[in-house]
Amino acid sequence: MKKVLGMGNALVDILIKLENDNVLATYDLPKGSMQLVDRLKAERILAGTEDLDKTIASGGSAANTIHGLAALGVGTGFLGTIGKDNWGELFEQDIRNNNIEPKLIYSNTESGRAIALVSKDSERTFATFLGAAVELSADNIDKEIFRGYNYLHIEGYLVQNEDLIRKAVILAKQLGLIVSLDLASYNVVEDNLDMLRELVKNNVDILFANEEEAKVFTGKEPGAAIFDIAKDVEIAVVKLGKNGSIIKRGNEFTEVGVIKADSIDTTGAGDLYASGFLYGIMNGMTLKRSGEIGALLSGRVIEIIGPKPDKCMWDEIRKLIKSGQII
Repeated sequence: MKKVLGMGNALVDILIKLENDNVLATYDLPKGSMQLVDRLKAERILAGTEDLDKTIASGGSAANTIHGLAALGVGTGFLGTIGKDNWGELFEQDIRNNNIEPKLIYSNTESGRAIALVSKDSERTFATFLGAAVELSADNIDKEIFRGYNYLHIEGYLVQNEDLIRKAVILAKQLGLIVSLDLASYNVVEDNLDMLRELVKNNVDILFANEEEAKVFTGKEPGAAIFDIAKDVEIAVVKLGKNGSIIKRGNEFTEVGVIKADSIDTTGAGDLYASGFLYGIMNGMTLKRSGEIGALLSGRVIEIIGPKPDKCMWDEIRKLIKSGQII
């Protein structure tokens, strides 16, 4: 059975349902973006929203994708750094409880957390205190970490550590792994554009981008952007939100719709799409079928708060995949 190793920021998600978007302006957080904040600002945001509903779960983009793959029965592992604190214990226990092999580095720094502010229209805005997560470094990477795995899935948020991401993809490719990258956030792409373009062209096999990220990455609208991206990778995927997704591999091009869903929180939608798509590709399915499984997972996860469907929802998802009736 093929196995996937995820590498990313090990974060605990604190999801907060907003009554209005005034909070975003108060803390200078552009709606829909991911902003890095220090511990003090993270604490101020939490204090300023203490009366609002909160949900706490292990998170981080790559970790969410790995959780989705594990729930579909894929052999998985996760590489990241956590602190020796209650947040870190929560993250590690969640990894172990979901049959994900923990390849965790431990730090004396506080564990990272991502405050996800969920607007009424289900858009989410992240204020992320990276904490220990940012301490994952090139020194922690060697070939042994990748042995036994067939795929390496990386989140674009790691580009703040260029040495780390470069070493990881080079070693993975040397061992024959397929490298998958999710661009993660339009402002991250904007701030690291040249480095990302070079990394993608030389070391990435599968690239996931949403329409904003694709536009920043190529300077073109999604329909044209995917053709540019596909010149440099084996498989290019552009996610179009409520308009589905478009996928290109070589001369193949396909469009995938969405499932009917009552969206309350888009946290994890892109991450779970990647789970479903990678599951399909790993199992030899067509681009369209793989995209449909991605659409199923993303459509279901937006109906709940947070990026983690419960056991009943996963049972239903697996039945739908098996039946072949998704979209």
